[in-house]
Amino acid sequence: MWKNHNVWIILLGEFVVGLGLWAGIIGNLAFMQEVVPSDFHKSLIISIGILAGLVVAPLAGRLIDQSKKKTVIQFASLGRIISVFFMFIALYTNSVIWMILFLITLQIAAAFYMPALQSIIPMVVKDKDLITLNAWQMNARTISRIVGTAAAGLMLSYFELKWLYIISLIVYILMYFITNGLKLDETMNLSIQGKEKGGFKEVLPMLKEQPVVLMTLVLMLIPTLFLGSFNLVIMKISEIHQSTTISGLLYTVEGIGFMLGAAGLKYIADRVNLGTLLFGLAFIIGFMELLLLLADSTFFALLTFGLFGFSVGCFFPTTMVIFQKQVPKAFHGRFFSFRNMIDSVVFQIVLLSTGMMLDLIGLNGMGLVFGIISLSLTISFLLFSKKKNVIMHAQ
Repeated sequence: MWKNHNVWIILLGEFVVGLGLWAGIIGNLAFMQEVVPSDFHKSLIISIGILAGLVVAPLAGRLIDQSKKKTVIQFASLGRIISVFFMFIALYTNSVIWMILFLITLQIAAAFYMPALQSIIPMVVKDKDLITLNAWQMNARTISRIVGTAAAGLMLSYFELKWLYIISLIVYILMYFITNGLKLDETMNLSIQGKEKGGFKEVLPMLKEQPVVLMTLVLMLIPTLFLGSFNLVIMKISEIHQSTTISGLLYTVEGIGFMLGAAGLKYIADRVNLGTLLFGLAFIIGFMELLLLLADSTFFALLTFGLFGFSVGCFFPTTMVIFQKQVPKAFHGRFFSFRNMIDSVVFQIVLLSTGMMLDLIGLNGMGLVFGIISLSLTISFLLFSKKKNVIMHAQ
């Protein structure tokens, strides 16, 4: 696998684009803290971009299945480059409207880029290497998040906010040229383009025929519940401790936990039944959310994010392998777009709920609500899988 240059392009590209993405995210948070006082209003602004990605997802899925995936990735990379110029205007005019246009363009580009990349991974490695490449891809993303957030936080101490977006622009341009080096045999995909005329709605009948895929898709709601509140929670913890340093520490601890989980996943998966592993991780994430009740303690705040990082570091690569193996290749583009749509809907609901709850009941109350919901959902899904005898595997 490591002699395959496509593997290195995917990993390097994931790292590079992550640097730009997280520099932009830190910049967005800093910009909103200056011009948007309400947590709920911040969540509304972020959700607008997510909604744009949700709207174009059906089109993205069809185009990915009917076009060359490399071409889709290249156009998505151009979209990211264009989006940064909207943010430059936002900074110059101090306008939230232009920031919203930036978020919309960025999310539309991501709606094409991520499903296309997830469809490419099974094309470049053998099935036995899927779990390894998925884990390393997510590790590359995590390393870029650690480096990106740390560097962005440091830059904000010495430079103007615009420099974060200049860095984003540079790395997005670099990403375009890196992905141009992908060498893929897409002749099968082109034949599907001529034969496969089905639309986005055909994903649902496919899911009914694949109960393992459906159950895994449902289980992904558990970590998404916390991910939707991730940045707002970190901002709130930073306010509670009256320290900007702790936000960087939380990102770092979560990232290290993620890498440890992804690095040890192969060892764990060889020794633990897949269904037991996924449900066990879901329970850990639920209990971790309850730990937010103790977020006024630095130790428990760091422990919470470390546990979450380790759990999702194991969770997401495992679910991705199940999807890549169990979903027919002719449906990959539409399915991964459909999955991203579900993530976006849940993310948006959680984002708005988080902003509202932080304003109304505070971080402790929000952690209690999310913890109860996650544990209740996990128990319900576990009982359902036992009743329907759903056997989860990645073979």
